[in-house]
Amino acid sequence: MNEEQRLVQKRLRVLEHAKKTGNVRKTCRYFGIGRSGFYRWKRAFDREGESGLVNKPRVARNHPNQLSKEVVERVLLLRKKYHLGPIRIVWYMARYHGIRISDAPVYRTLCRHGVNRLPRNVGRRKIHTKRYQYTAIDDATRVRALKIYARHNQQNACDFIDYVIEKFPFRIREIRTDRGHEFQAKFHWHVEDQGICHVYIKPRSPQLNGKVERSHRSDQEEFYQLLNYVDDQDLNKKLEVWERFYNFSRPHGAFGGRAPYEILRERLQ
Repeated sequence: MNEEQRLVQKRLRVLEHAKKTGNVRKTCRYFGIGRSGFYRWKRAFDREGESGLVNKPRVARNHPNQLSKEVVERVLLLRKKYHLGPIRIVWYMARYHGIRISDAPVYRTLCRHGVNRLPRNVGRRKIHTKRYQYTAIDDATRVRALKIYARHNQQNACDFIDYVIEKFPFRIREIRTDRGHEFQAKFHWHVEDQGICHVYIKPRSPQLNGKVERSHRSDQEEFYQLLNYVDDQDLNKKLEVWERFYNFSRPHGAFGGRAPYEILRERLQ
C-alpha cells in the first residue's frame, strides 16, 4: 500500500467513526484533526467517493484582477516616487493613464513588492533655507492659494491676502485665522477694508484649522519631499506650479478623487 492509499484509508476511518458515533466533535478530537478538514473530506467523499479523498495537486491560477506588467510598473512608480496610497493610486491611474482598476489589486501589488508600508522618514525633508509658507483654503471646495515669504509679519500677511483675493475666482466673505502676531490689528483692518470679515478661531483649538493643517501635510509629502530648487525665485515658481496642480488636477480624498476646481464648477452650475 502506497502513501496515497494509506491517506485515503485514514480518512475513510475518520468518516466511518463519525458515522458510527454520530458525533463529529468527538471524532475530530479522537483523531486530532480540525472540523473544517473533516467536513471538507466528507463533501469530497459524498461528491466523488474514495477518489475525492486523494490530495489534488495545486493548480496555479491567474487572479481575475491580476494587473498587467505595465500597470504594475506604474503602480510601483506612483508609490515609490510620490508615496501615494492605494486609493490615490487608483485615482491617478484613471485620471492620467485611462486605466480603471480597484484598490484591492493595487494593495496586493504593493504587498507583493514589499512597499505596502512607507519608510518612517517620508515627509520629513525640509527646504534648505528658512522660509514661511502662507496658505489660504476655501472651506467648501478646498481651492487653495499658496505663497512663500522670507519673514513672518503683518506686512507679508497683508500682501498674501491681496494675492488670495486675486487668485480665488469668487468673492470671499470671511477669513478665519489663529491669533498669531502676523494676524493682529494691521492685518485685521486690511482684511476688513477689503469688505471681508476677519474672525479669529478659538484659542487652543487646532481642530478648527484642520483643513489647512491637512493640506500642509500634503505639501510636505507630495511637494517638499520631492523638491529640488536653485534659489528663492525658483522655489516660488515651483510652489506656483504645485498650487495650480493641487487646484486643477490633483485627486482629492474628500471629493472621491475629483480636483477642487471640478467641485467648484459643479457648485457654480
